[in-house]
Amino acid sequence: MTPLELGVNIPSSTAVDPVAAAVRAEELGFDFVSASDHPSGTSPTNETWTMLCFVASATSRIRIATRVLGVPYRSPAMVAKMAETLDRLSGGRLILGLGGGSADDEHRAFGLGVRTPREKTVGLEEAVTIIRGLWSQRAFTFDGSLYGTASAELEPKPVRPIPIWLGTFAPRALGVTGRLADGWIPSLGYAGEDELVAMRGRVLEAAATAGRDASAITCAVNLEIDPNDPAAVDQVARLAGHGFTVFNFMLGSADLEGRFEQLAASLQALSSA
Repeated sequence: MTPLELGVNIPSSTAVDPVAAAVRAEELGFDFVSASDHPSGTSPTNETWTMLCFVASATSRIRIATRVLGVPYRSPAMVAKMAETLDRLSGGRLILGLGGGSADDEHRAFGLGVRTPREKTVGLEEAVTIIRGLWSQRAFTFDGSLYGTASAELEPKPVRPIPIWLGTFAPRALGVTGRLADGWIPSLGYAGEDELVAMRGRVLEAAATAGRDASAITCAVNLEIDPNDPAAVDQVARLAGHGFTVFNFMLGSADLEGRFEQLAASLQALSSA
């Protein structure tokens, strides 16, 4: 079996100490921590990027993943700058997860408008194009339907290829993932196991059609689980058998560090197989 990479979600709730949780996850040997991106709402929460910067400063090995930043919330050019800085200052530990933005109520509340499904996919594709262009070219110009740059310069450039993972489900967006992304990170629950397996096939097919090495695309999945449920380990094993090699576990917010410990014990045999 291909070695699995295991991560844990850190809720943005202010009731959780994100730094303490990330430090414990690192001590337990998890490969990465992640956080979702929902800045609007009545529940008190931390802003995702700011929170992850604190997490990065308090840890030394564990990788830091956004799962996923909603593209409509931030200018892609600024995300390119933010990502380079966080990756460099953290010692190359960032996984930049992006999504088209599913929370229409939040976008409306923040005065960002509500995009159609097609516009969300177009915006995601343009964002990846701009981010990669700014990371690789001295002065980058792009004239898209939603985003653009004009001889934009970004220094320093990333010292390594920062991985971009996309959280996508619709056929057109899956095609964008296969053509442009380093990884795919959907959530079980938004689609069933069989659907995820079929979607993975579409991503890899799009990559091959674009002349890319489909095997180089990381296939990850977000899972909400009970760490004490033996069926959770079986589910991971099934998905691993279908080619998913990265698992991000969402465990709620109550007794989070204790749940991390329970999960680590449950998964120890699987991760070393």
